[in-house]
Amino acid sequence: MIKEAKIIYHNGKQYIPDLRNVNLRPPFRGKPEISHAKVDEQAVVDICPLGAISKNPLSLDMGKCAFCGECAFAFPEKISFTRDYKTSSNIRENLIIKEGETRPVGWDKIAIRPEVRKAFSKSIKLRQVSAGGDNSCETELNASGNANFDMGRYGIEFVASPRHADGVVVTGPISVNMARALRATYDATPDPKIFVLCGVDAISGGVFADSKAIDRSILKDLKVDLYIPGNPSHPLTIINALLDLTR
Repeated sequence: MIKEAKIIYHNGKQYIPDLRNVNLRPPFRGKPEISHAKVDEQAVVDICPLGAISKNPLSLDMGKCAFCGECAFAFPEKISFTRDYKTSSNIRENLIIKEGETRPVGWDKIAIRPEVRKAFSKSIKLRQVSAGGDNSCETELNASGNANFDMGRYGIEFVASPRHADGVVVTGPISVNMARALRATYDATPDPKIFVLCGVDAISGGVFADSKAIDRSILKDLKVDLYIPGNPSHPLTIINALLDLTR
């Protein structure tokens, strides 16, 4: 007993009391900001291998961004990454940060289906599908339920069967081999349900966007309720996104 008490004293409090207000430290990269500094905009565009940066006006798409920071390293006077981890939205276009914008990432509350908050404001069970993922987002989703973040305190949990779930969380670019399985999982989840894309690969395809090995046609048929950026998405980003959608 004394040994266990010493360990607890040495480790300190690992539990994060308030997941809505956490001050993260570097090297975490959250919501980007783009200044009005004059630079070679084409050079900024060309530095991004995922095509996340566009010009006229200069903008950065968090749905395509790997948060590698290369643009900020090369053009620190133009692009910087804040510690703001609340980067998710229910509207795809809201993930695009434009030059001079310092606003929080927006949500369209009208676009949130009434049944989502009516049914899931107290708890929600989710089935995660790794649709060709690299296990990075999968690891962070798992970490969201550990002793540090403990999203279970909000009634948010993952379940083994889609028939026991209230929604589907997709990671990975949706490979050809997983497209049918994802459709079957979605169809097996009872209504009402939510559909979530977690991570850059799920949102835009990431580095696999132009690959013949992926099949993202399912996204043309389904309503995406939540986009969670990141490569991988941080547990705080994941949890706050689910809370903002359902509460």
